[in-house]
Formats: sequence, structure tokens, C-alpha cells
Amino acid sequence: MVYPGTVVLVGPMGAGKSTIGRALADELGVAFHDTDSLIEERSGATIAWIFDVEGEQGFRDRETAIIRELAGARAAVIATGGGAVLREENRRLLAAMGRVVYLETSVRQPLARTRRDR
Repeated sequence: MVYPGTVVLVGPMGAGKSTIGRALADELGVAFHDTDSLIEERSGATIAWIFDVEGEQGFRDRETAIIRELAGARAAVIATGGGAVLREENRRLLAAMGRVVYLETSVRQPLARTRRDR
């Protein structure tokens, strides 16, 4: 069973999940995990490269594997990728981890934050 103190941040790309997640984890004194960063670390490739080579399906498979792994995390803050909630399996896993928080943002804010991203 996952410790109920786990907080999962979801929301669109550029909503601030990673930035807020790091700050929240520091404040709570718990581990911080960023699913996109873990995918890049484990694969040795950028997310853009994974999308180019494996397509969205390949990336989503990697994302689900990371979420499954993090499902056993004790008190932690987890920042997900913007599309993590597209799969029902991911939604079930994330909900079972603890409290899921949706970071709401305007359309302009993420566009400004990600304008240089591929």
C-alpha cells in the first residue's frame, strides 16, 4: 500500500508541475520524482527523440512503466508528464498513489513557457 502522503501533480505541459513539485517536496521533506526526467535518464534519450523514433505509443509505454514503478513510492511528490492521464491504467495507478492535484493554468502561460520546446 502506498503511503497516503504521496502527492501526484498532473496538468498540461508548462503548468509548472516540475517546478512546483520540487518546491513542495522540499517543503514536505519528501522525495521528488519527475516522470519525464526519469524516462530521459533511463533511456539516455530526450523525450523529443523518443517521440521521433518510437512515436507517441512508445513514449506512453515508457511513461506507464515509470508510473508503475513509482506506484510503490512512500511519501513523495510526483510530477507527471502532460499526457500521463490519457491512459486509464495511468489514471488508476496515480489515484491509488495518494492525492492527485491538477495544476490549472491559462492557455497563454504554458505557451510562453514551452515556446522553444519541440
